[in-house]
Amino acid sequence: MIRVVVADDQAAVRTGLSLILDGAEDIKVVAEAADGQEAVARARELRPDVLVMDIRMPNKDGISATRELAGVCDVLILTTFDLDEYVFGALRAGAAGFLLKSTDSDALLKAVRLIAQGEGMLSPAITRRLIRSFAPQRPAPDPEPRLEKLTRRERDVLKCIGQGLSNLEISRELDMADATAKTHVSRILSKLGLRSRVQAAILAQEHEAEL
Repeated sequence: MIRVVVADDQAAVRTGLSLILDGAEDIKVVAEAADGQEAVARARELRPDVLVMDIRMPNKDGISATRELAGVCDVLILTTFDLDEYVFGALRAGAAGFLLKSTDSDALLKAVRLIAQGEGMLSPAITRRLIRSFAPQRPAPDPEPRLEKLTRRERDVLKCIGQGLSNLEISRELDMADATAKTHVSRILSKLGLRSRVQAAILAQEHEAEL
């Protein structure tokens, strides 16, 4: 059973999300939160598998909350806009993924399940748009010495992660078993000291020339 906490400052939205999630046989909403501070408290208390959280909330925003919950639970960020600087900040803070609030129920359930499995939720089109839209505003990054820890194959896998590919898509792209792709992803996160697949995707985008 996937245990979920839902956090949104709008009661109607919280109720709707909870109804969708609780309607799935393999998902249980264990708590709701009306602001970021309460979301952090509930997550620390209950240790859910996934925290589904609005990016803009009173008392504590989604970026700060995500940063505080590193190692506590995986965070799925919800946002109204697909090019939202707050979402980019949350992904860099360690969020496992993000979805638009307009996303249908099936996509929401899929995202929660993927994140609970350690896959992360990367919508390739939106993720690339988000990263690239802010890339021109930042100076070119310095070389990333951590990449030297990766084997050639792991660099190939990291490049695929940066393109938003799932483990299954990576296995097909690089002609390897699905389990092997999953193992490579785990090793990459460990070697680079990253908390989430999304952080790996951002790093891959920022240092694409080094891969």
